[in-house]
Amino acid sequence: MENKKRSSFTGSIGFVLAAAGSAVGLGNIWRFPYLAAKDNGGVFILCYIILALTFGFTLLTTEVAIGRKTKSSPLVAYGKIDKRFSFLGTLATLVPVIILPYYCTIGGWVMKYFFTFMSGGGNEAAADNYFTNFITSEISPIVWFVIFIVITFGVIICGVEKGIEKFSKVLMPILLMLVIGISIYSLTLTYTDASGVTRTGLDGLKIYLVPNFSDITFKEFLLIVMDAMGQLFFSISVAMGIMVTYGSYVEDKTNLMRSINQIEIFDTAVALLAGLMIVPSVFVFMGKDGMSAGPGLMFVSLPKVFDNMGTVGQIIGTLFFLMVIFAAVTSSVSVMEAIVSSIMDRFKFSRKKSAVITLVYAIIVGVVVCLGYNKFYFELPLPNGSTGQILDVLDYFSNSILMPLVAFITCIMVGYFVKPKTIVDEVTKNGEKFTRKVIYNSMIKVIAPFLLFVLLLQAVGVF
Repeated sequence: MENKKRSSFTGSIGFVLAAAGSAVGLGNIWRFPYLAAKDNGGVFILCYIILALTFGFTLLTTEVAIGRKTKSSPLVAYGKIDKRFSFLGTLATLVPVIILPYYCTIGGWVMKYFFTFMSGGGNEAAADNYFTNFITSEISPIVWFVIFIVITFGVIICGVEKGIEKFSKVLMPILLMLVIGISIYSLTLTYTDASGVTRTGLDGLKIYLVPNFSDITFKEFLLIVMDAMGQLFFSISVAMGIMVTYGSYVEDKTNLMRSINQIEIFDTAVALLAGLMIVPSVFVFMGKDGMSAGPGLMFVSLPKVFDNMGTVGQIIGTLFFLMVIFAAVTSSVSVMEAIVSSIMDRFKFSRKKSAVITLVYAIIVGVVVCLGYNKFYFELPLPNGSTGQILDVLDYFSNSILMPLVAFITCIMVGYFVKPKTIVDEVTKNGEKFTRKVIYNSMIKVIAPFLLFVLLLQAVGVF
């Protein structure tokens, strides 16, 4: 009875757009461009695409298949696959529990910037201390965070078909059009600096896309590979229970292989376009130095770029942050849904009750995260060499430790206990062909566990 009552996407398009909406979030639009800029542009992209077609494909296929096979959220699904791995469901569910409050905090920052640009304050946002002054204030970040998470809650409360699917079908095409439009515009830019050097968007495109292996040591290349692999967790929403949850809403008649290929293509295209949108424009106005701005690229460097564009920059900036809001909300919806679905499955609560519990928890922790830049400010050295506040500590623990650990144990479970055939049989249950089967088997058993183990060693500061 439980399986019959479970909500489901109305078709493969709804599933693909919802899954792509989850994948296309701040990880793609915020994190991908600055990693590409930091890691020699084209070299990072080459590594990313190869890993997406092998490592990413393997994890995405595994999680979606586990979800559809068990018709359960992650908290319950892993135990149904193999009782010995019930604990993996708890670990996988812990990831979105940790991520949701701080992700929505950053979502609140994006909303603040959107309304600043929309009200004509783009030049204010370009001021040197604007971002720091905003996040260190005590009230404003909390207000924007609450607005953002309530919007997320509103989508979740409507359910799978009328909420997540309907929302994704409307927003994802708009988001894609905005990304393409701003990307094309960034390539037309030209700027001559004070020293008389002229830089164009096409120059920035060359730096972004063309791999340059000269002067890269083996250690540097390995770090680029690790960065690209770490980015894939964000880009395809694996190892955080989301794809297991969304997979559980997929009907048995859906061609999983085709849907997974479409998600891969959609996500990789948007990730590349996000970089195309940001990296050339930052290069034009700020040179290579501006491209090394790190995570501050979106909130510090880009407003300066929009300001340099003049009047049109106000419009482009408004459209850009609107697009980022769309991307952030589709992702926060998937993160919250993974938690809500787990509560519903485990405790048999209604969707409304589960969503309210999740909302109350997230607001309490989110307020603490917001206050981490003022009242609760501290600096904690992390094993990976960085120094963090509350948000950074939560980000480090969820993304650098838990996600690789969940992915590693999942590979061991499927590769050596339940066997890859379990996943292959689920994907091909309607007679579909399992493309990349050889790649899947070798990745799940040997290559992915090895890469994930190296990633974990890097996270804890071994190298």
